[in-house]
Amino acid sequence: MIYQTAKEWRDAPRKKVVLFAMSGLGKTHVSNLLRGSGDWFHYSVDYRIGTRYMGEYIADNAKREAMKVPFLREMLRSDSIFIGTNLSFHNLAPVSAYLGKPGDKDKGGLPIDTYRARQAQFERAEREALLDTPWFIDRGETLYDYPHFVCDTGGSICEWVDPEDPEDPILSTLSGAALMVWIRGTEAHTAELIRRFDRAPKPMAYRPDFLEDCWEAYLQETGSAPDKVDPDAFIRWTYAKALAHRQPLYEKMAQNWGVTVDASDMANLRSAQDFIDLVANALPEG
Repeated sequence: MIYQTAKEWRDAPRKKVVLFAMSGLGKTHVSNLLRGSGDWFHYSVDYRIGTRYMGEYIADNAKREAMKVPFLREMLRSDSIFIGTNLSFHNLAPVSAYLGKPGDKDKGGLPIDTYRARQAQFERAEREALLDTPWFIDRGETLYDYPHFVCDTGGSICEWVDPEDPEDPILSTLSGAALMVWIRGTEAHTAELIRRFDRAPKPMAYRPDFLEDCWEAYLQETGSAPDKVDPDAFIRWTYAKALAHRQPLYEKMAQNWGVTVDASDMANLRSAQDFIDLVANALPEG
């Protein structure tokens, strides 16, 4: 870790952190709080994915749909209109909409092969966006003169790393550049995330072997044909399994590569100084 003790962390003129946790436990809330203080550069991995690495996929998919409408088709072919995404830190819906859900096309589903291909695109994009972190640390310092830096990662970071491998390329890069901070939720948090997801299922990104296991198990359990799967029912069924699958990975990431803070404590933060104090409490005194 780049800060070995609470004293090193408090005394550091440039504080750099990478936040990781399940989606919905406060990474973006805390990042926005720090950015709002005026001293922290906020690097959103999901925003980077949507703008730098998947922007063309997303825009082309929108154009493909527009081309089905004769009027829009002619306008596009003559360069009379422009189709793009209105992606922002607060609106990452275009990325989720592009990832989609597998199953019955009449219920908004994608063919499973298309879904797999888009999952692979997202994996490549997230890997690259995570590895861009040191460049954004430098950018925040040298270009914008921010003294501090926070990286807001996506919930699927744990899918692409091996926390037991001391030479894991993503974790080595991140921990060499910033302090990795896990926001740990409780069973109550997990239950609430599941309830929230059940009300409004959203696309997710999964490791290929995990996705294949879930897809095959779901088909066998329900007896559904691949093109008749209810997309929302499948991702609801998969979500709870994904949380259970991810929890030990997050825990190992924190144990081997960073520190742990509780989601309930993060939710009570009101200032950047509160955050600095909370992280200091997670480090050994020194």
